[in-house]
Amino acid sequence: MKYIRPSQFLFIFLCVSECLYAQAWSGILSPSRAIDWTSAGVVGGIPNRTTICSTLNPGATAAQINAAISSCPSGEVVYLNAGTYNISDGGIVMQNNVTLRGAGANQTLLVFTSDNSCNGAGAVVCFLGGPEYYGAASVQPGGTNAATWSGGYAQGATQITLTSIGSSGISVGQYINLDQADDTTDNGNFIICDQNTGSPPCSLEALAPGRTVGGAAYNQVQMVKVTNISGSTYTITPGLYAPNWASGKSPGAWWASSMLQNAGVENLSIDATNAPGNQNITFDNAANCWLKGIRAIGSTARDIVDFVPAVHCTVQDSYFYGSGGAETSYGIESFISSDNLVLNNIFQHIAVPMMMGPALGTVLAYNFSINDAYTGSTTWMADSTSGHDAGVEYLLLEGNIGAGYGADVFHGTQGFQTLFRNYLVGHDTGRTQATTAIQLFSYNRYHNIIGNVLGLTGYTTTYQASGGVGQSATVYDFGAGNNESGVTVPSDPLVASTSMRWGNYDVASAAARFVISEVPSGISHYGNAVPSSQTLPASFYYSSQPSWWPSGKAWPPIGPDVTGGNIQQCSGGTYAMSLATASTQCTGGSLASDVAGYANSNPAMDCYLIVMGGPPDGTGSALTFNANTCYGQPVAPSPPSSVTAVAH
Repeated sequence: MKYIRPSQFLFIFLCVSECLYAQAWSGILSPSRAIDWTSAGVVGGIPNRTTICSTLNPGATAAQINAAISSCPSGEVVYLNAGTYNISDGGIVMQNNVTLRGAGANQTLLVFTSDNSCNGAGAVVCFLGGPEYYGAASVQPGGTNAATWSGGYAQGATQITLTSIGSSGISVGQYINLDQADDTTDNGNFIICDQNTGSPPCSLEALAPGRTVGGAAYNQVQMVKVTNISGSTYTITPGLYAPNWASGKSPGAWWASSMLQNAGVENLSIDATNAPGNQNITFDNAANCWLKGIRAIGSTARDIVDFVPAVHCTVQDSYFYGSGGAETSYGIESFISSDNLVLNNIFQHIAVPMMMGPALGTVLAYNFSINDAYTGSTTWMADSTSGHDAGVEYLLLEGNIGAGYGADVFHGTQGFQTLFRNYLVGHDTGRTQATTAIQLFSYNRYHNIIGNVLGLTGYTTTYQASGGVGQSATVYDFGAGNNESGVTVPSDPLVASTSMRWGNYDVASAAARFVISEVPSGISHYGNAVPSSQTLPASFYYSSQPSWWPSGKAWPPIGPDVTGGNIQQCSGGTYAMSLATASTQCTGGSLASDVAGYANSNPAMDCYLIVMGGPPDGTGSALTFNANTCYGQPVAPSPPSSVTAVAH
């Protein structure tokens, strides 16, 4: 194995001009293994609306707030003055093209003891389009909201053929869902499978979200927008992400009768601790909607935020605190979504902060997670981001700081995720089992792991394992099987051999690794050539340092080409082995070096530790939060520009 000294690194900021038809990852990743992530989130960025249509004061009920939202003209704001709103008569129901805004998440406080049905979800804030969902009769073949997808399956294709259109019809500008039957056998490369019987059993519990058609599960779902119709030829954007669409898998299309669009909630606190619903904030058949600058305290419900389905939605500059901690206690969960953006958020005391069910093209970037409070075991470390269902594909995780990333087999298989410039610690205070920075279980193949910092100095000792559930102090655990209730998913050596690793620093090796044998250049499907350079771009999402990034703060914050990073750990005292950036955070202890200076805090971590004064181990009750205090006047980050995709 060949190791490269840090002094040998070259570093550049990648600025891509409009005349270049390339992605930031060009020359590092094969086009079959990555996509254009620059359009994730609200198309064109979150609008800065300034006209207020209605102002309400504390004491306003859900009915009064909803009436104001319903009567608000398009593009305007319902404003909630500072104070506490005790809401016991339902939940908030958003409408197209309206913003609900408070005076700040530490000033406008919505406290719920009730919720809204929200198409059966039970949510205190509901972004609801049409009532159709993947299990509805209307979206079955021959239904009013379904069609046969009979042509145009190539990766990157923007023109497809749809026939047998349901009576509700498809129009230009409409979002539709494209799906196909899961794999039922192992083809030796990329499979999407959620069966817990047959050969192979690739899932412990099956039941991933998606249509069931003729007894077949349809868990790979990409949401696209129709931009032109000519006969049976439909032009879509974006093009097809996955390489495995095929006529033999009976692909189809389905859609909601309407999508809630261009609605957002900003600058207020949502306390659902005593609310009865299953989700707290639900995006259900929603497009181009957002949460910004909010504080959300979850109940014992399944999710604080649920995408089901949602496309081009953004969650940013916000703080999420979970009051549950049970096994199914998530911060943000995808239950079918595409091209969403989760950016610059803080997650505290939540079992799994970012839980990904079927999702394609979503970006999870520059988030900070702490104290992943899984109560199912006092010793088990939960991942800060988890791929949990069949059909999780082409995610980008960039610049995040948290316990770890995992792709499990509870509800099926996934692939083609890219992890770039994250600091994944492989440790959470008090947890001694499953303390692995990156764990990919069987059949979760073709991951790209580039430029990350992995492990905790003085704790992580093993570079790679394949021994299965519960590995401790390990950087990677690849290809392990699992078993539950008589179902055994076998181990899978292809997880390791199809994964792409390049330029990651890990504390077990105490080196940044540019190792040719860890590049899958020789595999027959979706191989990746050995990069010709060890230079890494600053970002796979941004073409240059974003305008919202604090001046004077290192960009990029994390990676093998970063020096003098400010993330260290507490030595001794109350918060021993917790991450910190100043000795004053280490009560009763001192500050010790960590990961050789390759990692800086991101703005979300600074907000939590410095502005909010959160304890380095993440314990304690929910904190006061205001995005303006942390980040200055909240301005929606502009979407990336000047980056053009190479057609697959």
